[in-house]
Amino acid sequence: MKKNVVIVEDDALLQKQLAATLKRAADIECLYAVSSGEEALRRIPRQPPDVVLMDIKLPGISGIECVAELKKTLPALDIIMLTIYQDDENIFQALKAGASGYLLKSSESKKLHAAIRDVAAGGAPFSNYIARKVVQHFRGREQEQPNKKLSPREEEVLGLMATGYRYKEIADQLSISVETVRFHVKNICAKMHVRDRIHAVAKHFSRAG
Repeated sequence: MKKNVVIVEDDALLQKQLAATLKRAADIECLYAVSSGEEALRRIPRQPPDVVLMDIKLPGISGIECVAELKKTLPALDIIMLTIYQDDENIFQALKAGASGYLLKSSESKKLHAAIRDVAAGGAPFSNYIARKVVQHFRGREQEQPNKKLSPREEEVLGLMATGYRYKEIADQLSISVETVRFHVKNICAKMHVRDRIHAVAKHFSRAG
């Protein structure tokens, strides 16, 4: 099944280049492209894709603000940030807003395709440096809200996510369905007081020291 992707990019030339890059993968399709966060907020809830490629620097509201708004109405939507800079602080703020990962706009086609497949399968494509920043953030907040105890199965799912397994791989390992994995992840996030799987894994590592 094809992964439908929406591009949010204000540079018309880059928008076309990204769309052309997506066409090179048989299992990925560019559903449509928009040029601003405001347009994305109007259109994406009506025609949601599997994955959004979101520019950080947009006219009007920023890509980070757009992510936060989209996640309010579409919490399961996977969003990969795109940037021309290794702007770690902006990327960290984007992850806090609900983004599932980030890429540089200069990334090779194969890396972009792999990131889309990865995030659609439950992965989180972002650098080790950004992962460390998220872990440090949770270490500072560890005492703010006590976690509810995870069930043995939830601990298994969290452990496999922390190892880098995707939803399908976790399902295969535990002989359960992908939907059951998603159900466990939802419960894990609720018990750990975090927004998504990325932050659950980060908090798992901070808890483990």
